Amino acid sequence: MGRFLIVDDHPLFREALENSVRLAVPDVEILEAATVDEALAALSSSEIDLTIFDLSLPGTTGLSGLVRIRKAFPRNPIAVVSCHKDPQIIASALSLGVSGYVPKSTSKEELVRAIGIVLGGSIYLPSGYRTIGCADLCNGPVQELLKRMNDLTVQQVRVLELIHRGLQNKQIAHELHVCESTVKVHVSEILRKLKVASRTKAIVEMSKIEFANLAGDGSGRFAQGFA
Repeated sequence: MGRFLIVDDHPLFREALENSVRLAVPDVEILEAATVDEALAALSSSEIDLTIFDLSLPGTTGLSGLVRIRKAFPRNPIAVVSCHKDPQIIASALSLGVSGYVPKSTSKEELVRAIGIVLGGSIYLPSGYRTIGCADLCNGPVQELLKRMNDLTVQQVRVLELIHRGLQNKQIAHELHVCESTVKVHVSEILRKLKVASRTKAIVEMSKIEFANLAGDGSGRFAQGFA
C-alpha cells in the first residue's frame, strides 16, 4: 500500500481527485493539504510516494508554490493537476522536474492512466502537449528566473512570496514567527541571488511567473473534469 498527498484548496476537487486515485491504486493511503505549508508539513512527517499538486494555491505567486515543494523535497515525485493549459506554463513546470502535468479538464479514466505512467517512472503529458521538449525549455527569461530561484532556500522563497504581496520586513517577521533581523538577512540574500538591486525589482521578477503573464491570457481556475 502506498501513500499519496493531494494538495488542492478546494475540498470538492480534492474529493474528486481522491476518487480517481483510488481507481488507479485501490489500497492507497491518501493525505490531504490545502496550502503549501500544509503540504510541506505532510511531506516532512510521512513517506509520500506521489504528490498530486495544484499550482493555484492561496498565498502563492504563479509557480512559487511548486518551487518551494521542489526545493524542500527534490526527490519526491510530483504530478501537477491544474486548470492552466498554456504550453509555457507546462514547460516551466517540467523545467522544475515534475513527473506529470494533468489538466483539470482531463477525464477520470485519463487521470487513472496518468497516475499509472508516473508511478511507472515515466513523465505524463496530455496528448496535445507531448511534443514539448528541450526546444520549449530554452534559456528564456522565465527559465532563467526559475534557475535563480532554485538558489534560494525554502524559507527565502517564502519571504520572496511575502515581498511580492507587499509586506514589509516587520510584517514578514510576524507572518513567519522570526526576528526582523532574520528577515533582513533573507531579503539581502534574495536580492543577491536574484541579481536585483531592490525589493521593487524582485517584485518585477516575480511577476514573470504569474500565470497571466506566462499564459498571456489571464485564464482563471476551474474545477471540472474527472467526471
